[in-house]
Amino acid sequence: MRLRSLSFVVLASASLAFAAGVVPVAGFAQTPAPAAPAALSDSLPIPAAPAPQVSKAWIVMDYQTGQILAGENYDVQLEPASITKVMTSYVIAAEVAAGKIHRNDPVLMSEHAWREGGAGTDGSYSGFEVNKTAPLEQMEIGMVVQSGNDAAIALAEHAAGSEQAFAQLMNAYAKRIGMTRSHFVNPTGLHADGHITTAHDLALLGRAMIHDFPDSYAYNKIKEFTVGPITQPNRNLLLWRDPSVDGIKTGHTSNAGYCLMASAKRGDQRLITVVLGDTSENARAVDSLALLNWGFRFYETHRLYEANRPLATPKVWKGADDLVRVGVASPLLVTAQRGKYGQMKATMDLPRSLVAPIAKGQRIGTVKVTVDGKVVAQAPLVALAAVEEGGFFKRLWHDLLMWWES
Repeated sequence: MRLRSLSFVVLASASLAFAAGVVPVAGFAQTPAPAAPAALSDSLPIPAAPAPQVSKAWIVMDYQTGQILAGENYDVQLEPASITKVMTSYVIAAEVAAGKIHRNDPVLMSEHAWREGGAGTDGSYSGFEVNKTAPLEQMEIGMVVQSGNDAAIALAEHAAGSEQAFAQLMNAYAKRIGMTRSHFVNPTGLHADGHITTAHDLALLGRAMIHDFPDSYAYNKIKEFTVGPITQPNRNLLLWRDPSVDGIKTGHTSNAGYCLMASAKRGDQRLITVVLGDTSENARAVDSLALLNWGFRFYETHRLYEANRPLATPKVWKGADDLVRVGVASPLLVTAQRGKYGQMKATMDLPRSLVAPIAKGQRIGTVKVTVDGKVVAQAPLVALAAVEEGGFFKRLWHDLLMWWES
């Protein structure tokens, strides 16, 4: 099937001429008001991201598009320390959503969970009493806010019977999320051979947690939590330093160093950062906030096209209808340098000839959006409605016309 490229500057109410007629093309879903003359700074290159001075890996990702804005070593496999508990939280939320466990389930703080992750260990703990139960939701908040290893182990045992069985669930869900370079051995993040992930995979996990289970994600912004006589603060210092930050998780072991996955929302834009192997609790917070500030300052995300709205109506041969409406099946978003919205251009690749029958949802072509010649977003163009075959005589007539035009 031959394709041809159709270029156009994407403006509201734009139209595009091709083939034998004029086919209307919808503009961007959100077109800003006429802008003042471009500031001098709009033509300047974006400065390099403020990379942490000492870290093993880091990344800045836009939440809506999943686009990586900057990073170093983000696909290198490393230990995640207690950021692992975001994966544990995801599994618990998914199993609750599936009806396999419930928020009000009594969860036992077993002797194993208490000995391996409780107050007698070197790691962080929640303080739930051994051989007593607490509601699953309370146990999960203890794990999230206090980074309780004891709570993480107890939740794993409740959900799957053992840490080992729960790790199998973790890896299955990680694969579903797209975390291709991760392997989990335990629910806590305590050092274990083969317990590895990447900054990139962790950013994908954070994105999935926020999108799939927002109620569980909201636990991450709780600043302190009390179990019995013990009140402990959330270790994410950014919750106190920037009101736009609403998560997500810290981690530290001697092998992993100081780690932090952070997320903030300013206006309609959300960013996710991951810093692994930093030098101190304060350094990971300072470095993460610098990356967030840089991302929000120099990038913005636009919703260009809404789902199921026609972008073009190309001609169809041999069909009951002579045109087919094509558009994107899901919203098309793009993250680009601030001030570049007006410079975005789009290209549609559509077949030279479309012949019925055409099924609803059938891929017809591709729409690509570029800035300064670089592709910043693309999506399939699909038929928004089916086009059935026309009658015998129409098909015969179109056969003749197609032969003539060829």
